[in-house]
Amino acid sequence: KKPHLGTWPGGRSMLDFVIFAATFLLLLVGAVLYLYPASRQASGIPGMTPTDEKEGNLPDIVTRGSLHEFLVNLHEKYGPVASCWFGRHLVISLGSIDVLKQHINPNRTSDPFETMLKSLLRYQSGLGGDVGESCVRKKLYETGVAKALESNFPVIQKLSEELLAKWLSIPETQHVPLCQHMLGFAMKAVTQIAMGSRFEDDQEVIRFRRNHDAIWAEIGKGFLDGSLDKSVTRKKMYENALVEMELVLKKVIKERQGRSVSRHIFIDSLLQGKQSDKQILEDTMIFSLAGSIITAKLCTWAVYFLTTSQEAQQKLYKEVEILGKGPVTYAKIEQLRYCRQVLCETVRMSTLTPIAARLQELEGRVDQHIIPKETLVLYALGVVLQDSSAWPRPYKFDPDRFNDETAVKNLSLLGFSGSQECPELRFAYMVATVLLSMVVRKLHLHSVEGQIADIRYELVTSPKEEAWITVSKRN
Repeated sequence: KKPHLGTWPGGRSMLDFVIFAATFLLLLVGAVLYLYPASRQASGIPGMTPTDEKEGNLPDIVTRGSLHEFLVNLHEKYGPVASCWFGRHLVISLGSIDVLKQHINPNRTSDPFETMLKSLLRYQSGLGGDVGESCVRKKLYETGVAKALESNFPVIQKLSEELLAKWLSIPETQHVPLCQHMLGFAMKAVTQIAMGSRFEDDQEVIRFRRNHDAIWAEIGKGFLDGSLDKSVTRKKMYENALVEMELVLKKVIKERQGRSVSRHIFIDSLLQGKQSDKQILEDTMIFSLAGSIITAKLCTWAVYFLTTSQEAQQKLYKEVEILGKGPVTYAKIEQLRYCRQVLCETVRMSTLTPIAARLQELEGRVDQHIIPKETLVLYALGVVLQDSSAWPRPYKFDPDRFNDETAVKNLSLLGFSGSQECPELRFAYMVATVLLSMVVRKLHLHSVEGQIADIRYELVTSPKEEAWITVSKRN
């Protein structure tokens, strides 16, 4: 007999609450393995048999180094629909455009990246409740991001100009620490646009970054090794950082409540939407964490890949020049079509967020395969983004591939473009567009000879080590 799981508020099962966290972690051994023992029958779907009676294929994931690298191997061996075991729980992974088209629901109300973070942070609000409430909350969140971007466009311009001025002052022979600069730039943008003028103070940003780093060091890898609870020092550092960030957010919420303000920020939209203080705090925390890391890594990878292609740099430069000598305005952003192609190709080449997941709430079918009810279904986005049948010459940085409408539709299907973009990625696209348009107008970007940026596969990919570049002034 299947043991009772217990429920969260709103009637959602415990498995449903932790399912996205479970995608990445060996903490799942506790969350799924003992709480939700499933049949050992793999429903006829090809795949790996369990390596360990209790842990399933979790040891194989550890051996491969990341879930993404494990899934690459899984799909190479067993094809686009493949199975494996997380503990005693059957998991189905989908690794091609064709099978994902059959499974993805474009009318979904939850965002998998946001749900993952909420699960990892132990946040429950917004995960329960009915579909109507979820739709309202999602709309409010998306509108808040869009309105904050438009109202704070001058902030993005100002921060981009500051970074450009810094790079213009650097000697041509000096190496620029790209990851470090982009993380600082992204955090300034996110904190000022989400939480307001308090973060014009560099000391506030430094405190935010210290706490952000401590939190992301754990949730960024999805508690991959399950060791957080075993280390008193690490756990205390993580919990203290979370408490400090929440205290700052509570202060900002209190400052903005019921006041007329000259510049609309993200929190203001949540306050106007009559959300509870708890929901506002959690949504702002999610946006601050995810917005910072996605923006930083998108900008990092975009600049890095541009250093590998002088042709792409020149095309981008010509596009920006056509708009005139003044700064790029909010109204002109849509005209930078090649810049958007550069960013789409950056997302694809870097496999920016390599995994998404869904819980199969009802029995479903993909090709000839039956997916049982309550099965965890992984979307192996990193596998699909480098599939040569969908992307010719997949390891070549080629923004021109997005001249093809099929490539645009494929990226949209995967959630990286169009209506399926998560709000944090939409924010990152805007910030990166402004930054790139300013930088390429004034500077040539150069790679450092012999450097290859290997990818670290976590919730958001990053270079394994600092990515160094050099810059030189355009004539």
